[in-house]
Amino acid sequence: MGTDRSGTGATVRPATSGDYEAVAELLRAAQLPLDGVPRMLTEFYVAENRGRVLGAIGLQSYGSDGLLRSVVVEPAARSAGIGVALVDHVLGQARLRRLRAVYLLTTTAERYFPRFGFSAIARDDVPHHVSASVEFREACPASAVVMRKVLARE
Repeated sequence: MGTDRSGTGATVRPATSGDYEAVAELLRAAQLPLDGVPRMLTEFYVAENRGRVLGAIGLQSYGSDGLLRSVVVEPAARSAGIGVALVDHVLGQARLRRLRAVYLLTTTAERYFPRFGFSAIARDDVPHHVSASVEFREACPASAVVMRKVLARE
C-alpha cells in the first residue's frame, strides 16, 4: 500500500484491474484517450482517499525509456497536490527502473510539466521504440506537445 507523503490526504498506490472503471471515468471526463490503457492497469498508479480514486497516472516502459501518460485528477480534487504527488511517484518509479528518459504528450498541460524538469522537444527527437506506442501513433493528435525529462544524468 502506498503512503501519503504529499499532505493531500490521498494515497498513491499501484492500480489494479478493480480500478479500471474509475480510471476510465476520470479519463473520459477529462477528454483524455483510453487507447492503449490496459484493463489490468499494468504500469498505472492511482491516488485514492477513503477508497475513492481521485487521480491516475501511467508510466509505460519502452526499452530504456518511459512514457508518462494519462495524468488525470478529479476536477473537485484539483489544486490539492494530487497531480504533483502522482507525477513525483511515477518519476521515482522511473528512477528505480533505471529509465534513461521519460516522454509525454500533452495538448493542454505544457505549462504544468516544466516544474518536474520536462522540456518541449521535437517529435523527431523521440526514440522509435517510444514513438511507435499507441499513445504516439493513435491516441494523441499530431498537434500535441512532446516533452522529455532526462533521468540518466540525475
